[in-house]
Amino acid sequence: MKIIGLIGGMSWESSIEYYRIINQEVRAVLGGVHSAKSVMVSLDFGEIEELQMKGDWEEATRILIRSAREVESAGADFLLICTNTMHLMAEEVQEGIDIPLLHIADATARAVMAEGLKSVGLLGTRFTMEKDFYRGRLEKKHQLRVIVPDQAGRDLVHNVIYDELVQGLIKEPSRQGYLEVIQNLVNEGAEGIVLGCTEIGLLVKGEDVQVPVFDTMEIHARAAVDAALGRYELS
Repeated sequence: MKIIGLIGGMSWESSIEYYRIINQEVRAVLGGVHSAKSVMVSLDFGEIEELQMKGDWEEATRILIRSAREVESAGADFLLICTNTMHLMAEEVQEGIDIPLLHIADATARAVMAEGLKSVGLLGTRFTMEKDFYRGRLEKKHQLRVIVPDQAGRDLVHNVIYDELVQGLIKEPSRQGYLEVIQNLVNEGAEGIVLGCTEIGLLVKGEDVQVPVFDTMEIHARAAVDAALGRYELS
């Protein structure tokens, strides 16, 4: 079994879920009392959020590269960045280490295409929905059509993530607001919905939506197990 490396803490609410799913999946596959071999560097999301809001992606990149090197030095065979937004600097992180990075958008695209879908709605932070690093990767590398909410929808989704979800707050009005945004995406042709923030799955569940829902946190965690057990090819 390969050693899974993780950069977590962004936020720790979703990092807990990564750790839980990874270990549950290893036990389900190997049986008995097996668990995953893993190492994690957990960051202070308060510091990361401040850099995001200031647009200081250069410093955020330095922090992630340093953290990735710490994970590599601890013996990890490959790396996960346990957040969608911070894949903004995935290429720089990959260039700074000698172990492969399991990109969350690639794992998500694999899951979407396995369902035979060609068009998805994307929810996430404003950075994930509006910048090209994530949406563009799905479109250009995996030939998926990606639909994002309108400005009001993007504002709602983004604000709920930062004002509530990363603080562990789950509110019913916000869930209803998300479901309205999702319905609008379905009306525009989305065949499935990508929860492109690792906390959104805490608020919206598959049974809430009429089309397939792709929880990127869960998909990423399960892909990590597949990679650790030699069932997912890392580039």
